[in-house]
Amino acid sequence: MGLKTSLGLRLTQQLTLTPQLQQSLRLLQLSALELAQEVEQMLADNPFLERADDAAEDREPDESEWKSSTASEANDPFDSEAAQPDTVSLFEASAPLAQEDWEAQLDEDAGGWRDLDPDTALGPDWHWESPGLERDGRWLDDEDPPSAGDLASRPPRLQDHLHAQALALHLNEEEQAALHFLIESLDDDGYLSEPLEALAQALLARDAAGADPERAEELLALLRRALGWLQAMEPAGVGARDLAECLRLQVLEQRDSPAARVALALCAQPLEWIARRDLKRLQAATGLEPALLRAGLALLTRLDPKPGRRFADTERLVIVPDVLVRVRGTEFDVQLNPAVQPRLRICDAYAQALRHHRGGDLQQRLQEARWFIKNLQQRGETLLRVARAIVQRQRSFFLHGDIGMQPLVLRDIAEELGLHESTISRVTHGKYMATPRGTYELKYFFGSALATDGGGNASSTAVRALIRQLIAEEDPRQPLSDAQIAERLKEHGIECARRTVAKYREALRIPTATLRRAR
Repeated sequence: MGLKTSLGLRLTQQLTLTPQLQQSLRLLQLSALELAQEVEQMLADNPFLERADDAAEDREPDESEWKSSTASEANDPFDSEAAQPDTVSLFEASAPLAQEDWEAQLDEDAGGWRDLDPDTALGPDWHWESPGLERDGRWLDDEDPPSAGDLASRPPRLQDHLHAQALALHLNEEEQAALHFLIESLDDDGYLSEPLEALAQALLARDAAGADPERAEELLALLRRALGWLQAMEPAGVGARDLAECLRLQVLEQRDSPAARVALALCAQPLEWIARRDLKRLQAATGLEPALLRAGLALLTRLDPKPGRRFADTERLVIVPDVLVRVRGTEFDVQLNPAVQPRLRICDAYAQALRHHRGGDLQQRLQEARWFIKNLQQRGETLLRVARAIVQRQRSFFLHGDIGMQPLVLRDIAEELGLHESTISRVTHGKYMATPRGTYELKYFFGSALATDGGGNASSTAVRALIRQLIAEEDPRQPLSDAQIAERLKEHGIECARRTVAKYREALRIPTATLRRAR
């Protein structure tokens, strides 16, 4: 049996994404922080790119010079895209990127415990200087020290707050090191999440004595004493291993009151009973009267379950909006935030030097720089178009709040702007809009629709807002059940099942009617 060969011609269509289009799609999806990192990387890799505001610091060209420069670029026979501007001109102003905050750093060897022999324990490696100083007094990384105003404006770290209290204790060097180690092991909430045994093993691994059982017991006993000093510090509850211990430490600060004594007894019970206010089980376990139990529960609800959170670095949680919405009479002015929109241009010196040289890697890098600038401009234009379309569709939200939110899906904006749904999804991912009512992610303005008696639709966001309003207005002695809330929604013309109400209520972090009932 022989093989038969033949030669044929077939036409097919295939979509190929060019590198320029791939970069455009990727930039579209980046958040403001990721975009800033991408721009910094491009500035470092491509010598033809520079910041427009950096160039302006050297020389501010007048309009005639700019036109002349643009004309010369347009006449460049080697520039296939010379007609496009070298600067992202969509934004009229741009604020410089915020400089990274100076962070105090403890010397890596401060808690080293390299040698715990009493004669040499932490001698050269231990110091109580300012966390921004090396042992010889120089600032870390040879940087200029921060100004006193900068230091005063920054909230203290939890660890710094505790280290300052530790200075008032009369401890030897080994005890100081143990307390320092525990303080640095706290998480952002002020908890000691690692067991003392594990921390002791970590220290033992650095100890010259090695895996000596006696030394391990000594370290564990030392850490236990240090934990007692730590848990006696302010804020109350710091250094706890779990929530029950955190609450107990805070109650001990008020142990002279009857309610505090009841609260101490409650802390020994399962937290699930306390969360559910299960008075029957709590009364059976403690033998206390319901009135006393209510007083103890009321005290526990006033305590702080995360004592270290007040010292958290809030600057890391700050959201920089990509879009700004301002009210001008009855209209809304929607603009891009110039503080997060990079303004780049082609470095004129390099471009002029390359003007009479054809081909080569440098010519390709110049083309890549122009592509990057163009894609940045397209990203900004697309983001602005989508933001304005969202604001136009959700005008009632800006006028009346969440209860005025209209049903909106990605397809609605895509059809209005003539874009693909995936493009709208990329634009709304990780982008934020600052409005007179607060800062929201663009995805917040999209929500599914629920049917109404009038044949229309209600946004799920509006329904959640209505549920929150109904619960806020309920009688605390007779809170509304999920079924009753569903009936109230039906009275407003909104068909919503009980299970849907329960899902929305849980999303709002509102407890059940049993837990909301005033006792």
